[in-house]
Amino acid sequence: MDNYDLIVIGSGPAGRRAAIQAAKFGRNVLVVEKGGRVGGVSVHTGTIPSKTLRETVLNLTGWRERGFYGRSYRVKDDITASDLRARMHITLDHEVEVLEHQFARNKVDTMRGQARFTDPHTIEVEGEIGEVLKFTADKFIVAVGTKPFRPEYVPFDGEYVLDSDDILDLADLPRSIAVIGAGVIGVEYASIFSALDVHVTLIEPRDSMLDFLDKELIADFTHQLRDRGMALRFGAKVEKIEKHGAANCEITLEGGRSIRSNVILFAAGRMGATPSLNLEACGLEVDHRGRLKVDPMTFQTDVPHIFAAGDVIGFPSLASTSMEQGRIAACHALGETAYDPPEYFPYGIYAVPEISTIGMTEEEIRERGIPYECGIARFRETSRGHIMGLDSGMLKMIFSLKTRRLLGCHIVGEGATELVHIGQAVLNLRGTLEYFVENTFNYPTLAEAYKIAALDAWNRMPPPEE
Repeated sequence: MDNYDLIVIGSGPAGRRAAIQAAKFGRNVLVVEKGGRVGGVSVHTGTIPSKTLRETVLNLTGWRERGFYGRSYRVKDDITASDLRARMHITLDHEVEVLEHQFARNKVDTMRGQARFTDPHTIEVEGEIGEVLKFTADKFIVAVGTKPFRPEYVPFDGEYVLDSDDILDLADLPRSIAVIGAGVIGVEYASIFSALDVHVTLIEPRDSMLDFLDKELIADFTHQLRDRGMALRFGAKVEKIEKHGAANCEITLEGGRSIRSNVILFAAGRMGATPSLNLEACGLEVDHRGRLKVDPMTFQTDVPHIFAAGDVIGFPSLASTSMEQGRIAACHALGETAYDPPEYFPYGIYAVPEISTIGMTEEEIRERGIPYECGIARFRETSRGHIMGLDSGMLKMIFSLKTRRLLGCHIVGEGATELVHIGQAVLNLRGTLEYFVENTFNYPTLAEAYKIAALDAWNRMPPPEE
């Protein structure tokens, strides 16, 4: 039985960062991954595949050029599901190769197989050919991620009624798709299929979507979705899902409304991938969604030598934040110096168009009673926006009237997930309105929108106190 300083269960963003950080401290580390290849959900069914799919769709459809050449413009006339998968497999193979090289370079041991606790310091791993090996460790980090929530009333078949894992293996592109769940995953896939000119119906039992975002941003995003023909069915629960033969699905909503489509994507939530870990053997419990509770600063669970990071601990469930959680967890687990997680981090939603945000929303600022002013820039107001053919997209910044500090930055439109990092730097360095007004931005760029939005706010703000 081999003993390690640290065993990491899961090799997604949190697990790999934790393992490599521990190895750089000179500790001996084992990573156990149940999938066929390292990388976890992020590489194989989540972040990387969905973002690659998005980029492929935008390129092959000529989406970014339609502002100039019209809605009928296409780079490739007959786009197939195999066209979409080809680029995805190339990207995934590259990601796995890079990760395997990182583990080898840092002398991190890896084991493929399903891990389960047998006592608080021991796991057994069933390997690829059925062999069972035992390992002990002083410390553990659980980074197993999540899996799609699959309620019993949904007749999943992997062909016409799909979850967010199945959707990547579509045999043919449908003429119509109904997406159940207007969370991040549902909204991303709904907008991607809409860009393929597939008719999309987005269904959500709540009256709104993405409630954690600034409402003005969501209003702009919703207008863009409706403007290109997406049907939004909010405020009614799904009562029944039926299949009437191949590519003929029917959803019945509360109140009797019926929606027909070729394919259904059920994307209403995810569950922590914890049932197979036998957590009872180490004294841990999970919530109703299979997630672990941790200290938000150290990522330590209720069992002192076991830590957890990534999607398995819940919000925000981003690859970017998971990486930092894994690294911080490894530092605390091994008694090394660690910085605190940042109060504000960028949130990126890779829909079409992109959404990215950092800091407080206007609604949160109002609740706190902070006097504020907003500045807004439309991408079409920039020369770069005209060059790119953009007729939509906006950047919104919120400033404190008292301190003039940037409190929040919210963007919807082309390149939002890249642009937000300027706002991130200024916000976290406690910068003010004057930074944007007084500094020069490259011309022509979309980043000029920061100056336009700042001047928009400056026009309505009282002069700074002497």
